[in-house]
Amino acid sequence: MAVVADDRGSVVVDAGHSPAHARAVQAAMRAAGLPPARWLVYTHHHWDHVWGACAWPDVEIVGQVAGRELLRQEAARPWSHRYLRHQVRENPRLGPSFRARALAMDDWADFTVLPPTRTFTDELTLPTGVRLRHVGGAHAPDSTVVYVPDARVALLGDCFYPPPAHLRDPDDGPDVAMMRDLLDDDYEWYVDSHGEPVTLAQARQLVSA
Repeated sequence: MAVVADDRGSVVVDAGHSPAHARAVQAAMRAAGLPPARWLVYTHHHWDHVWGACAWPDVEIVGQVAGRELLRQEAARPWSHRYLRHQVRENPRLGPSFRARALAMDDWADFTVLPPTRTFTDELTLPTGVRLRHVGGAHAPDSTVVYVPDARVALLGDCFYPPPAHLRDPDDGPDVAMMRDLLDDDYEWYVDSHGEPVTLAQARQLVSA
């Protein structure tokens, strides 16, 4: 997750993997004196990026249009620990992901998966100047990069990752060509969702290795 603070309202990038995760970020925002969230941006539709959305009240949820129907389908599933166990029995390859979901969720009361309330196709710029760009890719069809121009930060989500583990073939790996194409002299920091931030120079070393 990331928070882009702005006097017009903060932009929260990804919702957290659970309502409890979202509430922890909300508490940190209040402690830091940051403006309340006004926009919640999905980098893509995967559970660990969106399951906290129901804990973000009074925000506009923004996502790439390809994720809207996928999240509508996810919202229709009867999520519970029992349902997770049943799905893993039916498809053991789901085990790592669904066990992680079970650990993230200690309470299913009032939980729901929320599709975006505002969608875009190729690019969208929010009133704060934060820019969203659809890049797609093997990891998720709705993968979106979030650019913060005045901070020279690019938030990559999981866009260059291989497909999720239960859909992955042995030869699948990171999309180095996509990562190379994303590098831009206007942005000094590149932050993916599950790794350490890297500078532009470090990112260029990584894609040329």
